[in-house]
Amino acid sequence: MTKSTLTQSSLWGKLGAVWGVLGLTLLLGWAVYRVFPFAEEAARLPWHWYESAFFVFWMVFMIYGEGFKGFQKGFSPRVVARAAHLSKHPVWWHVLLAPLYCMGYIHATKRRRIVAISVTTGIIVLIVAVHWLPQPWRGIVDMGVVAGLIYGVVAMWVFAIHALVGREINHPTDIPAQPV
Repeated sequence: MTKSTLTQSSLWGKLGAVWGVLGLTLLLGWAVYRVFPFAEEAARLPWHWYESAFFVFWMVFMIYGEGFKGFQKGFSPRVVARAAHLSKHPVWWHVLLAPLYCMGYIHATKRRRIVAISVTTGIIVLIVAVHWLPQPWRGIVDMGVVAGLIYGVVAMWVFAIHALVGREINHPTDIPAQPV
């Protein structure tokens, strides 16, 4: 491989990595933007004691379960690890679809693709179910979702910054094994 091809390949890889992380940031930010008004509306309503108790429980559950366990310990480092892999091994269509690549929908092990599709399906089912909840319940649920998603975006960018300054992201990429 010539130096110019290597440089061009590296440039495409870096663009793919940036697009992957930025694209997911935009996707998660769009989700926050979509549910925030319902959370804000619920915050303006008077609550009964049991709604307040559920709010406390739900926020702790979502920050720990979605934010810490789901994003910080799983999704975010995997996204950045896959983005780093893409930066070193760019394929034009992986670069083009980098957010999907980083999420594990394409060029991933069968198990990773099944998990990605299953989680997405579960999220869609929950979105539909929560849509039918009355206020303030819908807003309370959405407050937890907003907190978890913001935690996740921040975690993803912390891992991305670590990768940019040269720290190794020691998380499995779930890239399929190359045929021998």
